[in-house]
Amino acid sequence: MSGTTPPNKARRRRSSGRATLQDVAQAAGVSPITVSRALRGERAVAPELVARVQAAAAQLGYVPDPAARALASSRSSQVAVLIPLLSNALFVDLLDAAQRALLAAGYQTLIGVTHYEPSEEEALLRSYLLHRPAGLIVTGFDRTDEARRLIEGSGVPCVHVMETVAAAGTYSVGFSQADAGRAMTEALLARGRRQIAFAAAQLDPRTLQRSEGYRRALQAAGRYRPELEFLNPERSSLALGGALLEQVLREAPEVDAIFFNNDDLAQGALLAALRLGIQVPERLAVAGFNDLTGSEQMLPPLSTVRTPRSEIGAEAAAMLIKLMRGEAVAAPQLDLGYQVLLRGSC
Repeated sequence: MSGTTPPNKARRRRSSGRATLQDVAQAAGVSPITVSRALRGERAVAPELVARVQAAAAQLGYVPDPAARALASSRSSQVAVLIPLLSNALFVDLLDAAQRALLAAGYQTLIGVTHYEPSEEEALLRSYLLHRPAGLIVTGFDRTDEARRLIEGSGVPCVHVMETVAAAGTYSVGFSQADAGRAMTEALLARGRRQIAFAAAQLDPRTLQRSEGYRRALQAAGRYRPELEFLNPERSSLALGGALLEQVLREAPEVDAIFFNNDDLAQGALLAALRLGIQVPERLAVAGFNDLTGSEQMLPPLSTVRTPRSEIGAEAAAMLIKLMRGEAVAAPQLDLGYQVLLRGSC
């Protein structure tokens, strides 16, 4: 057995035990700067060199250090994305689309979950901004004053998602939650429904904006009754949807339509109606919001508002990439709209 240790392995043992950029360069027969550019996915590196570098990195178990890279280049390859929940398919779809676009451009995502708590978002911002991210994606505009100051004072490009606002220096991708709520309510009125309840959970700012749209539509039609708003602060779920349906019909039996602020509530209501023998839509129309998975397969298929969450994620990432590269953004406020889908439940 030879007593000679390969130089690259000796170097790793003498330091932290981790393979270094220099180790990969030596194994691939290229310069360290070529390794760095190849692993960042820069197009200027020839494909055969990229393949050699990737093979050497894999063989050595090399993992780039984002913090060291940021310090060396004064730029980070990380983007912090703050969303309310990972258990909500709405935000999973948005995050998946954003992450795909960012990864293709050479950026990694730091995912933060705020649980709809402004204080948690503020704490996450404090933590993530210490890592000097290249950019931020945040949900909506409801946050603490200190969180706003952190974003503005960081100098880090930021894009807001799920809502839009016309404000100088602010970038956003989304749609009007209030307009979407109004449109679904108007569709129920057009179907001949006159006693329309609004049932909601979670009560985050976007839910309240939908309720405002519902309210405006009924006020314009002379049909608004404040007692037909059923607002529950608990987390949205199928079980809560069933409970809300029973509460509405118990407290306001004259109601002939219920507009739920989210599809999981509406799905739970349809299941409860089936169990209770309530005819949908003959006795009661049921509508939801977001067009989540399974809504079209419900019995009857659920009427809902289709929201472009994947498109929002992709467009927000594209906008942020331009900002991080110092490029001009033609439309700082991008409204992607929505679609009212009237199916069998109405």
